Amino acid sequence: MKILITGITGLFGSYLAKEFSSLGEIHGLKREGSSTRLLDQADFPIQWHEGDLNDFDSLETALQGMDLVIHAAGMVSFSPSDSNELYQVNVKGTANLIDAMLAAGIKKLIHISSVAAIGRSSETNTIDEKFKWVESSLNTEYAVSKYCGELEAWRGEQEGIELIVVNPSILLGKIEDERSSTTIYDYVLEEHKYFPVGNVNFLDVRDAVEMTRRLYEKGVWGDRFILNAGSIPYFDFFQQMAQVFGKKAPAKKATGFLLNLAVWFAGFSRFLGLSKNPLNKKTALISSQKISYDNSKVTGLLNFEYRPLKETFLWAK
Repeated sequence: MKILITGITGLFGSYLAKEFSSLGEIHGLKREGSSTRLLDQADFPIQWHEGDLNDFDSLETALQGMDLVIHAAGMVSFSPSDSNELYQVNVKGTANLIDAMLAAGIKKLIHISSVAAIGRSSETNTIDEKFKWVESSLNTEYAVSKYCGELEAWRGEQEGIELIVVNPSILLGKIEDERSSTTIYDYVLEEHKYFPVGNVNFLDVRDAVEMTRRLYEKGVWGDRFILNAGSIPYFDFFQQMAQVFGKKAPAKKATGFLLNLAVWFAGFSRFLGLSKNPLNKKTALISSQKISYDNSKVTGLLNFEYRPLKETFLWAK
């Protein structure tokens, strides 16, 4: 079996490549000049294809002979100024991939979405796969782009593609992976003082890829699954992290004036896994919400046991 992975040079994509390497021949789509550092020590061969989600010809070329596509490519940004680029990558790029798959006759797709694509509402604290997207001040431009990108994947399913959609929460990799989601560790490593009052939904990337593989092996086509180990207060999350890392944990609540003040400090934005983008009013609002993503559907189906958070932090360090 030949497997093409988009976004293979990213955090989730690189771990997916390792997880699926036992099932078939791994092919990776990467842009010219992209670093392959996360896979340079891989103990399996990778066939590389240079291309871009917005270059239809390169997609058609890379797709030739493939049996399965895992679409893990995407842009993460919480800056309103990046809305156009988010659309081009997460929506238009996904649409292009779907059209190229249909043109090439490729029938199987695993679409890596996000819990952000399910949406949020101030009226609902627990969200599962049945939650219907609503317009809300809690939905970022990133969330909108992932939602619209997922709609393109479902369009492909209506046109004959067999589809599995997974919606992971914040992925916890190793510190040395140096990807956007792993910068959440920097907030404790740099011993910032304040913590937001909301909840964080999290997942060990190793659990995420194992569940994705097992869902594929079960053949649960035409369905979507939230991947989320749990939801706990940021205070507890940072306390456990600080204990493992040997650092002083944030001990002051960032509420009201303090949270608004923090909007202006780029360093504080790292607690949400942001990289180049500053914390803004919308992400500050989200960090104050106690929203939990229900994992019971996939947990029950796979009888899955998640790694304890402390174990993840020890591995990450």
